[in-house]
Amino acid sequence: PCWETDLMVLSELGLELRRLPAPLPIWHGTLRHATWSAVARTIADAGGRLVSVWGVDRRGAEQGMVACAAYAVLEGLVWVELRLDDATQSFPDLAAAFPCAARMQRAMADLSGLHAEGSRDNRPWLDHGLWSPGPAPLQYKAQPQGAGADMLPADYPFVRVEGDGVHEIAVGPVHAGIIEPGHWRFSVVGEKVLRLEEHLGYAHKGIERRFTELAPLDAYRLAGRVSGDTTVAFTWAYCMALESAWRCEIPVRATWLRALMLERERVANHLGDLGALGNDAGLAFGLAQFSRLREDWQRLSKEAFAHRLMMDAVVPGGVATDIAPSMLDRLHQQCDEIEREVRVLKAIYDEHAGLQDRFLTTGRVTPQLAAQLGLTGLAGRASGQSADLRCGRDWAPYDQLEVAMATHSGGDIAARVTVRFEETLESLRLIRVICSGLPGGGTHAELQPAGVASIGAGWVEGWRGEVFVALEVGEDGRIVRCHCHDPSWQNWPVLEHAMIGNIVPDFPLINKSFNLSYSGHDL
Repeated sequence: PCWETDLMVLSELGLELRRLPAPLPIWHGTLRHATWSAVARTIADAGGRLVSVWGVDRRGAEQGMVACAAYAVLEGLVWVELRLDDATQSFPDLAAAFPCAARMQRAMADLSGLHAEGSRDNRPWLDHGLWSPGPAPLQYKAQPQGAGADMLPADYPFVRVEGDGVHEIAVGPVHAGIIEPGHWRFSVVGEKVLRLEEHLGYAHKGIERRFTELAPLDAYRLAGRVSGDTTVAFTWAYCMALESAWRCEIPVRATWLRALMLERERVANHLGDLGALGNDAGLAFGLAQFSRLREDWQRLSKEAFAHRLMMDAVVPGGVATDIAPSMLDRLHQQCDEIEREVRVLKAIYDEHAGLQDRFLTTGRVTPQLAAQLGLTGLAGRASGQSADLRCGRDWAPYDQLEVAMATHSGGDIAARVTVRFEETLESLRLIRVICSGLPGGGTHAELQPAGVASIGAGWVEGWRGEVFVALEVGEDGRIVRCHCHDPSWQNWPVLEHAMIGNIVPDFPLINKSFNLSYSGHDL
């Protein structure tokens, strides 16, 4: 269905939308309790996706509690909000229309004290039984405190699988490597996995509350630390939200430089993961070669943007530093060099019988299941989901770059590896185009506070998938709420399904093929 038809239907349900002054098409509207579920079902039936669900406490401005949801539709993003009764502080469950909402709503209950009516799963998600009693951490005037030194986490009620020969394997939350903490409970017969259940939240840092203690012009640095491997995407999304709220238009050159950094971030992560996937499948040569390429890549990023990960290089109003013509030539040349080696390594991966034996059919997520569960980003595109904000959107400079979307219908590790290779090669092409066609002009515009309560949203295609930031700034110029959403929220539950029917030793490989964020999830 076209967007105009969807808009007409949503209007008939009582939803009035206004477009926010953002680079991407983003609308905002308020609805009634009776239409919250109807709007969700209408968008789901039209093929839309749930991006995020979160809560806001506006009682400091005497406006009460609010439940918010963001949906991706054909022509953009719709941010809707439902004002709640202080007595109930609940909203209708969205999980029936969008299964990926379940854990988001559980986190929302922990952080904001807002509960989904009729939810089948009300177990705490981020609160491991160590938070102090009283108001939820993001509620007005809450004074949350950490647990005492002598307290231990509460037992988490994992779902049990009963049957002859079924036993459980517990993995984590402390791991032998350097990955972040997460608990995995496998229900298996022999080595075959019948069920996998995750328990995350061990890396919860209180970031969303910390945002309210920072000045809007300073909080971009915190956004860039939500998930370190996605620092450019999160910082750009935050800056886009603030620039939207305060109605600031940034220079064209700054927009192109942001895209340059975003594509370099994408290449760096794909190089790292392709090496790790080879290593997990027994090809240490792949890890050695891709690690070398990634190191060279990040060293030049530090020379160009003063940081290996390009942290704090995107700032409100533009970028922190400009790029000299000589550096643009070096960035362009490096793309040529990296592409030659990546193509050689791709041929090796494709023709290596041992790798393909481990990759093919392993950890498969069918396109039908991917659509049902809301799988997004590169993992979604490897399962037939054609969604990439860089394609078909009115978003500068990508609307001028003709991005070729990498998709595959296989849904297994092999498909996810193929998508990574293809996205790497396409990003190298995009970087060369940007370096050759970078517009002139300034790289920074000054932001001025709006002077009234304002909202803004940022929506960026990070290397894992779409990164979303919803920002509310009060009339006093302070942050009321900054909600950051990583695509890992959609994809962690799908990883559980990808493991069913596989064997336990394949879990590290399947997990790495998704490479989801703990840090970006445990805010």
